[in-house]
Order: sequence, then structure tokens, then C-alpha cells
Amino acid sequence: MQNRYPIGILGATGMVGQRYIQLLADHPWFEIAWLAASDRSSGKPYGEAVKWRLDTPLPDRIAKMPVSPADPDGAPRIIFASVDAAFARELEPKFAEAGCAVLSNSSAFRMADKVPLVIPEVNADHLQLIEEQEWRKQSGGYMVTNPNCSTIGLVMALRPLEERFGISQIFVSTMQAVSGAGYPGVASMDILDNVVPYIGSEEEKMEAETLKLLGKSESHTVTPLDAGITAHCNRVPVVDGHTECVSIKLRKPATREQILAAWDEFKPLAGMDLPFAPKQPVQFAEQADRPQPRLDRNRERGMAVTVGRLRPCNLLDWKFVLLSHNTVRGAAGATILNAELLASLGKLEQVAVAAGRA
Repeated sequence: MQNRYPIGILGATGMVGQRYIQLLADHPWFEIAWLAASDRSSGKPYGEAVKWRLDTPLPDRIAKMPVSPADPDGAPRIIFASVDAAFARELEPKFAEAGCAVLSNSSAFRMADKVPLVIPEVNADHLQLIEEQEWRKQSGGYMVTNPNCSTIGLVMALRPLEERFGISQIFVSTMQAVSGAGYPGVASMDILDNVVPYIGSEEEKMEAETLKLLGKSESHTVTPLDAGITAHCNRVPVVDGHTECVSIKLRKPATREQILAAWDEFKPLAGMDLPFAPKQPVQFAEQADRPQPRLDRNRERGMAVTVGRLRPCNLLDWKFVLLSHNTVRGAAGATILNAELLASLGKLEQVAVAAGRA
């Protein structure tokens, strides 16, 4: 791609906003051209407005960039958004109405009928829903969302099993990193030497989003997967990486070797040459004590899901443990990969061309 798309980041000072900046620093397709955050940051150089918390330096060009108001006037036509759901409900439609492609990490519109909730390796066909959106018909703008950080790892591990064997029941218990709460997030006196067995709305989101992602796109909507699911979500004193213990009941019997083969052969984006797509989306760890956050969260630059401890389940059929990097694969990286898929389908070019005509 000779010319990079200019993109804007809505919610640029937050943890996911910072991760966008880190991951996009040398991206071959996208260039950061606009940053927006809350009113208290507007007008300041980004380096003064942000408390940079990542383990790579803040790029000088980005540090000097002024923070703009959260308004579509003057914004690029491609927006990566990560703001609290309450603000997203107000802000994101404004950008879509103005003709922007809004790629959202917020939960505000994930379950809306005409808004695709997408993991490219799982349900790229759901992107056809953008053509049903009123914004698309009126201004050319649209909205695409990526899942909750705990949902995405689960669904990536389940998708190849659902395709081959079918799934009727899902039990999942999560151990979620503190970075998922943003910054300042959970106070140290609350999380150190502790496990917090509650994350507001997390269980409900995980249950609903999983069934939508694994559902079928038909008749201008998505029919959720017909399966039972229950989730327990816990916050643990880990910086990055969500660990999940999963039990499933299959619709067709499967051996251990068949399940491992399903994960190993799951390469749906092979040949598409998307920069952020992992070559092996689901990777099995043979060691008895893996996966572990410190050892496995950065596989494929944080974009792969690691599974391990596959064994029979006494209540359902099979159980296993999975790990995914919650702010990369589960947030910023997911948005970027969605944008790459849209670019490969010509959907970002359409928005850019429409903006040039406006």
C-alpha cells in the first residue's frame, strides 16, 4: 500500500488509546493524523495530556501533536475509538453520521442489530451488516465493533471446535489482568494479595457477545449461536493477559487429537497478508503448567491465543485453559485488524473517496 490511510484516535489518552499509538508507530497501512480525548486534555500537546504507561517511548511526533476536541469537524474519516460506553453512545454516532468509519472498542453498540461485532478470523462475513446501517445510507459512514477483552480469546479458541463438532454448552471462569480496568483502574490496596470476584457487566457481556460472534449472519441480522453459556469473571493481580478456564459440551464426539488438529489447522486469514493477522491464531502449549501470562501473552506480537491443559471434563466433554493479551488482541490490536480487513475489502477506500467528494 503506497499511501497510508490517515486515522484518528478517539480516547487517545486512555490505556487502549496508548496501545493504539504504540502498535501503529510503524504500521504500513495507517498513519495517526488526529488525537482526541476529554475536554480537560483538549488543546494540550499529547505529551502533556497523557500519563504514558507503556514500555516503549512515546514517539516525538505524537507527543507534539495537539489533542483535539472529540468532534468530527476536522477529524479524519477513519476513527479508532476507545471511550467509556456512556460517552461512546453519544460520540460514536456523531462520527458515523459525519461519514466516518468508526472502529469501536466500546461496548455501547456491540449488541445493536445492524452493527457487526467482528473477529476477522471468526466472522468476517458479519461485516455485510454495515450496508444496513442508516449512517451508511445517508453519509457513507458506518460502525464496526470488536469484542470485550475477555470474550475474544474464548471465541477464537471455540470457533474451530464449533465449525467441526458443534458446541451446545460453555462454562468459562476468567482471571483477568488489571490493565483491563484501564488507568488508574483498580487501586493497588484492592488488588494486591487479592482476587476480586466481580467486574461490572463483564459476565453479561461475555455471555451475549460470544453467542453473537459464533452466530450466523442471515436475513440482514445475526442469529446467535444456539448454545448455553455461563461465565464467572474475576480480577487478579496480573498486569497484562487474561487467563480463562473453559469447559465445553460438543454436539458431535471428538477425540483429543481431533481437537488439537482443529486448533492447529485454523488459519482462516492465510493468504490475505493483513499486517496484524497472526499466522497461527490459536496455539497449543504442550507443557503441563501452561499457558501463563508472563510466558505466553506476547505470542505473535500479542495477537495469538494460547491454549493448554486440554483434558476430559467430568461434567461436560472437554476442558482447557486459554490465555490472550487483553490490551493487544483483546482491544487495540483487534480494532487494527478489523481496520485492515475493511481496507482489504475496499470499505475504507469508499469512506475516504466519499470524504473527498464532500
